[in-house]
Amino acid sequence: QVQLVESGGGSVQAGGSLRLSCAASRATYSSSCMAWFRQALGKEREGVAAIDSDGSTSYADSVKGRFTISQDNAKNTLYLQMASLKPEDTAMYYCAARYSATGYRRWWASSSRYDYWGQGTQVTVSS
Repeated sequence: QVQLVESGGGSVQAGGSLRLSCAASRATYSSSCMAWFRQALGKEREGVAAIDSDGSTSYADSVKGRFTISQDNAKNTLYLQMASLKPEDTAMYYCAARYSATGYRRWWASSSRYDYWGQGTQVTVSS
């Protein structure tokens, strides 16, 4: 069993930056896929970014060039650096983990593929 705990959310003005962190209770990175999802009020959960154990990354078109996903294996921590934030980025952000990353580029944005989830951290961007 793996526990994921997100932190770093908050309120920021449009154009600002935030860095989200996701601490895992133990190493998940061997042959794994880690991802960030978000869910805005009244909307479905959507994939934001994912990274596999080799450091290969994928992003949703809406965040490409603004968000960066990374991981620190020594700290068992996943990060999401968010810049040039927009009001439409307002959502609850969740990290997720799946033990197998095989072919992850085909499915990384599908929430049903993940084994573990954090409780979420709120990001609010005001205009």
